[in-house]
Amino acid sequence: MKILSDLDINNLHHAYLIEGTEEIVLPEVLEFIENLGIKTTGNPDFFCVSTDFFKIADARNLKSMTLEKSFKEVKRFFVISTNSFLNDAQNTLLKIFEEPKENTHYFLILPDANILIPTLLSRFYLIKSKIDLESELKDAEKFVADSLRDRIEFIKNLLAEEKIDEEDEEEVTASKNSTRSKAIKFLNALELVLYNKYCRDTKLNQDKKIDFFKQIFKVREYLRQPGSSMKSLMESVALVVPIL
Repeated sequence: MKILSDLDINNLHHAYLIEGTEEIVLPEVLEFIENLGIKTTGNPDFFCVSTDFFKIADARNLKSMTLEKSFKEVKRFFVISTNSFLNDAQNTLLKIFEEPKENTHYFLILPDANILIPTLLSRFYLIKSKIDLESELKDAEKFVADSLRDRIEFIKNLLAEEKIDEEDEEEVTASKNSTRSKAIKFLNALELVLYNKYCRDTKLNQDKKIDFFKQIFKVREYLRQPGSSMKSLMESVALVVPIL
């Protein structure tokens, strides 16, 4: 069953938030829009951006385009796929979602709806899709049983493809498969593995020392900010997660 199959094409909401991976969600969003008779290429009334961080400059650009009049189409569509939506960018866009423009529709694709601040999240029609974590779950299962040395080696390999100087990261638009997004996806899997282990094991469940969950949460939040040190953050997780 397709993610957008239940949408009423005759009564579209002004803003949809789809929680899932770009690889799965974006092609369906484009197909959905094209089935409405809207061209997704060579059309000034259609805008699509894929980025690792959606920053304030992106928000200002989107706001400016929203205020422009349509060229040919009756409806205008904006599709944004991002791994992290920075808070200042969200605040910049609050007004255009609080006071939606007629015949203007937004599709926002995020790996986690909780990235959005509550006031902005409440303006969207939320759709959740299944996120495939099979590979990450296997890595997480091994990670919790590994020694600290092996964990550090795993993190080194996980971040090995990162070729961007963190000092220059503000100037870079990373791909959907960026090392940072893979690190966040792994943390989601690790959190799920640990949660299941502590819920199912009576002995572990009696252990009140579960502050590592807070650390995973903090690290995931910091990873969503450009300029943060991925290596240091991920190694802090390796240090605090108990060996099970």
